[in-house]
Amino acid sequence: MIGVGDKFPEFSMTATVSTDMASAFKTVSDKDYPGKWLVVFFYPKDFTFVCPTEIAGFSALNDKFVARNAQVLTASVDNEYVHLAWMKDKKELNNLAFPMLSDLKRELSGALGIIDRQEGVSQRAAFIVDPNRIVRFVYVTDLGVGRNPTEVLRVLDALQTGELTPCAWQKGEATL
Repeated sequence: MIGVGDKFPEFSMTATVSTDMASAFKTVSDKDYPGKWLVVFFYPKDFTFVCPTEIAGFSALNDKFVARNAQVLTASVDNEYVHLAWMKDKKELNNLAFPMLSDLKRELSGALGIIDRQEGVSQRAAFIVDPNRIVRFVYVTDLGVGRNPTEVLRVLDALQTGELTPCAWQKGEATL
């Protein structure tokens, strides 16, 4: 698996960006976000149970990520039409605040080394990538265990200080 200090791979994928069929899809690339931090989180499958709780959690915090010059992206190995159907079906995903990438060919998941060997889907992995495309944080949980978007935001805050931060440090507190 790619780790902290590694270069995040280049990518270009079809993304679902709205529930309106006329404007639902667009191509999203790493080059679309120059000078921004990226928060890219992967989940195993659409139409599952843990995944929408995480996606909705990240979406609820999206304004806070944007305020920190960060673009949130989510991805799974489902295609863009399945993403669209799920967004329409699941109320909490109707107005998703960020693109939902289709990694159908498993190119990005494969390059990151996060394909689950038993299930063949993306592991539940999150990456914080700095504006130079260097991975600064990796967070992977078991397929059945949801992540905490607030913790990802806290780590982004800590990374952006450029300072040493103690355990459980919160934005606004003194650094070391």
